[in-house]
Amino acid sequence: AVVSTQSGHYGRGTSTGTYVANRVTDKLTQVSDKIYCCRSGSAADTQAIADYVKFYLDLHENETNEEPSVEIASKMFQLLCYNNRDHLSASIICAGWDKVKGGQVYCLPLGGMCVRMPFAIGGSGSTYIYGHCDNTYKEGMSEEECLKFVSDAVALAMHRDGSSGGMIRLAVLTKDGCKRMNIPGNQLPTFWSK
Repeated sequence: AVVSTQSGHYGRGTSTGTYVANRVTDKLTQVSDKIYCCRSGSAADTQAIADYVKFYLDLHENETNEEPSVEIASKMFQLLCYNNRDHLSASIICAGWDKVKGGQVYCLPLGGMCVRMPFAIGGSGSTYIYGHCDNTYKEGMSEEECLKFVSDAVALAMHRDGSSGGMIRLAVLTKDGCKRMNIPGNQLPTFWSK
């Protein structure tokens, strides 16, 4: 499970300094057929990093005739983020599916550390939902349970975070590829009376 509250894919929009310029930006970025990243921090920095990783993963796939592993993708993100840590504002969650290890999630916070986790959260609203995620996450969730876990967490973060945007974008990554879904702002889960 991946929970990211940064950007329109799971919450916040693209900012230009302290001004949120676009509340529905899709910062869920495909870097390979079965590998995506959730980007938070500077939109320009994270998009450039994702573009480099996509380029190198394409090159890797062409040279080896094998789909890249999620671990290789996460290590490429780590290399770029760590080596440029003094010049970038970039936090990445790299997630996907490969034939060796199945579904995986790697968290790369500011500075470029890379850790495999059962789930990862990040972005401007994430500080509001750590307790909720720790309390509600469980191993072996079904796809439906996982989608509810993510959409509930993001909706809670969006409610508390003044920089969060107007919709939730979801992606399910399996051996069959990626299935994307959107939850518009008027259909977000609520946990309070209106």
